[in-house]
Amino acid sequence: MDISSISAYTDYMKTQNTSADKLSETLDKTDYSKAQDEELLDACKQFESYLLEQVFKEMEKTVDCFKEEDSDPNSTLVDYFKDNTLQELASDSTEKQGLGIAQMLYEQMKRNYNL
Repeated sequence: MDISSISAYTDYMKTQNTSADKLSETLDKTDYSKAQDEELLDACKQFESYLLEQVFKEMEKTVDCFKEEDSDPNSTLVDYFKDNTLQELASDSTEKQGLGIAQMLYEQMKRNYNL
């Protein structure tokens, strides 16, 4: 294993849970009882995007063409870009059309916080 593979693997491990960490930080540091509509909807969209990303990752596991040999030195690099692509796809899907989960969460949170 050469140095570039180790560096790519380290970068991959750092970004593996980036979207989950970002969502968790957003939810933890925000008091939604005083939130504006835009902040509330943004948090709901982030959650939908994260959920969609996890669904894509699980769907990917069911497809044989994505199963690779672990001996491939570039596999960590491929995994890194594949994860980034899935994150962007989930984010874009949520922003453009969405599943409707964000809207339902938004309406429920508005009712719960009497906004």
